[in-house]
Amino acid sequence: MSSEILVIGATGNTGKRIVKRLEALGLAVRPAFRESDIPFDWQQPATWPAVLRDIQTAYVTYSPDLAVPSAHGVIAAFVKAAEVAGLRRLVLLSQRNQVNAQACEQLLKDSSLAWTILQPSWFAQNFSEGGFRDSVLAGEVTVPTSGAAEPFVDLEDVADVAVAALTEDGHTGRVYELTGSDLLGWDEAVAHIAQVTGRNLSFRACSTQDFQQILRSVGFPEADAAFGATLVAQILDGRNARLGDGVQRALGREPKSFAQFCREAQAQGCWAAEPVNA
Repeated sequence: MSSEILVIGATGNTGKRIVKRLEALGLAVRPAFRESDIPFDWQQPATWPAVLRDIQTAYVTYSPDLAVPSAHGVIAAFVKAAEVAGLRRLVLLSQRNQVNAQACEQLLKDSSLAWTILQPSWFAQNFSEGGFRDSVLAGEVTVPTSGAAEPFVDLEDVADVAVAALTEDGHTGRVYELTGSDLLGWDEAVAHIAQVTGRNLSFRACSTQDFQQILRSVGFPEADAAFGATLVAQILDGRNARLGDGVQRALGREPKSFAQFCREAQAQGCWAAEPVNA
């Protein structure tokens, strides 16, 4: 068996951070995505065996999203393929309090694999490198929120937990709810960014339908815009308005605060003035 650790979604938000950490530890990594040396495509099961061959440990993110109804069948097939290939340990990136995602988690729990499940809250980096970065640069952040607070989690904490679960004993059979250290309303989070950056930045709550139109206006196909807007509204309906203890349980330390994330993102130039993408 190979000593390589498989990272599916190695170019994604969490995957790229995990690859960097594993390599810094001197560990061999097998990155997997559509254009990797050994190509991997969730919609092409014929690509799975080569990626899984001789692998004992894997980090898995599903694209487009575990909340998509079709994800259940794909994950069921993948778990079977992983068992056949001899995979032993699988760390799955999931999400908090989402029915379809939890159904996919159950497939892993019912398998013969040693599993760890990560359930992060809304990524703080969505403001600095994700879809809301352009909104910050444009001066207004708009989401379909109920007004409930959100425990924004720093992706660096998520990556640290994932690497611990991939490389250490004691994480098998654990579900880690990963959040930041504080609960913030979206208006409070945006105010933090405005204070750190010195930008004239505002927040506006909108309806799901309005957010769907925003997604269409930036190029989302109709079906994807409808799904994305509905999913974001569900995530922000208050179901996640509490702190988790996953970072503490996995790492024995407190997670980063949103204020710390803002300071670090500003220091890294994440919100440097530049044209907003069309």
